[in-house]
Amino acid sequence: MSRRLELFFDCSSPWTYLAFHRVQGVIRETGCEVSWRPILVGGVFNAVNRGLYENRSRLASALGEDDASGAGRKARYYVKDLADWARFTGLRIGQPPVFPVNSVRAMRGCLVAEEHGSLVPFARAVFEAYWGELQDISQPEVLARIAERVGLDRDEILGKTESPEYKQRLRANTDELIERGGFGSPTMFVDRDEMYFGNDRLDLVRAALLR
Repeated sequence: MSRRLELFFDCSSPWTYLAFHRVQGVIRETGCEVSWRPILVGGVFNAVNRGLYENRSRLASALGEDDASGAGRKARYYVKDLADWARFTGLRIGQPPVFPVNSVRAMRGCLVAEEHGSLVPFARAVFEAYWGELQDISQPEVLARIAERVGLDRDEILGKTESPEYKQRLRANTDELIERGGFGSPTMFVDRDEMYFGNDRLDLVRAALLR
């Protein structure tokens, strides 16, 4: 019997983009069952990790800090580390002018796309638009173009992302992650109880699925 992988994710995180890309190989290799769980990571931060949310907001300004400052050094290493990972995976990851971004419409859109069997291509297109093309994915017209790119109806996506049903579903996923001990994106669970956080834990996820 194949094991089960749940991946709670928000497209506003570059590390989640890396994990989302790399986990596809893990899924193919292990043959695991997958449950994609869109969340709003800002909601998680507000509930359990407010300091980290505030640090994300300060990141852009920290890039301008003097080299001698701790904030400036850490921010510059963040950029290098992300560039190293992007090069390693072959992904295009830049620094969006809008960061952090309000990803709530995009993540509700993932729920709509899932109903059409298109969650993976839709989420990938959202990641590419934001991190590769540096577009503001909070804007309805950007989301509409992404929907069309993967063959989804733009009016359905935009309409449903404003409906109470999809607002509640995204909130429920976010609340569930908090209740299960999660604190950010990406968070992965193997067979419900084994939790792993971060792009750099995928080797451990693979080992758990193969165990």
